[in-house]
Amino acid sequence: MFRTVLVANRGEIALRVVRTCREMGIRTVVAHSTVDRDSAAVRAADESVQIGPASARRSYLSIPAIIEAGRSAGAEAVHPGYGFLSEDADFAEVCAANDLVFIGPPPKVMGRLGDKAAARREMASYGLPVLPGSVDSVDSLPEASEVAERIGYPVIIKAVAGGGGRGMSLVRSARELGRAFRATRASAQAVFGDSRVYLERFCERARHVEVQVLADTHGTVLHLGERDCSVQRRHQKLIEEAPAPNLPESLRAEMAAAAVAGAKAAGYVGAGTFEFLVTDGGFHFMEINCRIQVEHPVTEMVTGLDLVREQIRIAAGLPMEHGQFDVTPRGVALECRVNAEDPARDYVPAAGTLDEFVPPGGPFTRVDTHGYPGWRVTSDYDSLLAKVVVWAPDRPQALARMRRALTEFRIAGRGVRTTLPALGRVLDEPDFAAGVHGTDLLSRMPHPPSEENP
Repeated sequence: MFRTVLVANRGEIALRVVRTCREMGIRTVVAHSTVDRDSAAVRAADESVQIGPASARRSYLSIPAIIEAGRSAGAEAVHPGYGFLSEDADFAEVCAANDLVFIGPPPKVMGRLGDKAAARREMASYGLPVLPGSVDSVDSLPEASEVAERIGYPVIIKAVAGGGGRGMSLVRSARELGRAFRATRASAQAVFGDSRVYLERFCERARHVEVQVLADTHGTVLHLGERDCSVQRRHQKLIEEAPAPNLPESLRAEMAAAAVAGAKAAGYVGAGTFEFLVTDGGFHFMEINCRIQVEHPVTEMVTGLDLVREQIRIAAGLPMEHGQFDVTPRGVALECRVNAEDPARDYVPAAGTLDEFVPPGGPFTRVDTHGYPGWRVTSDYDSLLAKVVVWAPDRPQALARMRRALTEFRIAGRGVRTTLPALGRVLDEPDFAAGVHGTDLLSRMPHPPSEENP
């Protein structure tokens, strides 16, 4: 087992990795920018290394700075968390060249599956169903127009190197295509350094359901059940739950089997997520996330497994301690993402200083956060402040527990608005309460009035 792990990330996921490492007896070193020098992760780690200024490109996305931090700290492995360099195959290659184990899939596998268009093509060759769309990246507007006419509007344009809900544009008619095509390519280049895009048919009332897999270096691949992530704004998730409500058992089993088969065929190693769209009684493969997911806590709550621990053990070359029949999900878990955003202004980021920050507690209630009174919420990074996660024996009790937890959460600060009020409204929306909602839920709900947090 590793003696020292470099945590190459920030926020709640960095703290999350530090905590698991401490339980495993592993020393941690957190790489941080100048604005994160007093973060909760830095305070909890055994050591920290400043790697650059606030700009992510000069700190958390700087491969030379992170490699030097790992070498100077005597780290044997790097945990990239999610976002930043977590799905960068070049970074994984550089880690290997510098005798640092990258805690994630092999670089060649990640390089293939990180290309969303290539992943669609590869999974289709293994027999997984995919939505109608372009086989490869689309490099010109005439080509995009041909694909869109062939598969039918509405279509969605996606960045080949995209992730985290970024790099997508919905197009409902031919007259919108040109502007959306150019804008998505420009955005993809700016955010991911890769302007390539592809097209898929857009499903109006689909559900977003994903399957968590684990694969070790000894040939064992298993799934940990599925999560429903249909509550989204701008294609980014706000509420997740496990298991997916009102999913036919036959479909649940088919999706799990497809994810395991795809992971085996691709030679996948580590923790990964197969994302599907569920519509018209069937499912379609969308993409693979080659990393830990933001919403991994709901899977941990229903299975009792620590996914970060599993990641570290797999990266160290150890066989998994569990077989498929050992994984028996129990009860229902919900996660609400509390972001520093103003729902009344279409969820624009709302930075400021936290004067009051009191997370909820109580039975079967978990809060993954890096916030504390006095913490400066900056616009330099993602707006996630905390993840409130609850477990209960059934969905009605889980909903009641989450409603109670959200009303307990106290956040106040100059300039700070959060998604707390909006989350409470979603929980009370009839379609969500009944578990029959799709990805269009928030678009059908009116924008709330501007208000203070509860």
